[in-house]
Amino acid sequence: MDGTRGLVDWIGAQAHRPKVLVCASAIGFYGDRGDEVLSEGSEVGEGFLAQVCADWEAEALRARTYGVRVVCVRIGIVLSREGGALAEMLTPFKLGVGGPLGSGRQWMSWIHIDDVTNLLTHAAESELEGPVNGVSPEPITNRDFSRALASVLHRPSMIRAPAFALKLMLGKMSDIVLASQRVKPDAAQGSGFEYLYTDLTAAISACMEES
Repeated sequence: MDGTRGLVDWIGAQAHRPKVLVCASAIGFYGDRGDEVLSEGSEVGEGFLAQVCADWEAEALRARTYGVRVVCVRIGIVLSREGGALAEMLTPFKLGVGGPLGSGRQWMSWIHIDDVTNLLTHAAESELEGPVNGVSPEPITNRDFSRALASVLHRPSMIRAPAFALKLMLGKMSDIVLASQRVKPDAAQGSGFEYLYTDLTAAISACMEES
């Protein structure tokens, strides 16, 4: 947040300012919202992570006072073999001990890493402004995500990790994996952005093929 504040202050001091500032935010902005369908117009959620995202975006949006177009891309769960949630889940699933987290009913709003990079470029080059949900058009429950991953790896998906166990192991970090965020990318789709991956199984398979 301090880095964004300093960047915007620097922009304001320049005689020749950039036309656009793209801020990488997160769907953590919405907090844990159950089955509620969330769009860019949805209000900020409750909790520490939601407040951090809101404060971060507020710092970026100050650039508007200097005539700069600001886009806050709220990025979901990024699928990549090189890091992030998918990389962390691969080992237990490969060992045949993967499965849903908690109830498995919580919504996961995901996006392939190639679509993230393309969306950030699109945000800079298009006329988008304000919040933009960086997620695929098809959110999925954690249970169905687990089944899709197990299917790609040809492994079972039967061992559920109870919520209480996750809280004991991960502490406050368990709030992230157990939170339900059913997010739709209305702004991206409305601006004509074209996804490479809208099918979860295809996206996971592509990650597995990456070197």
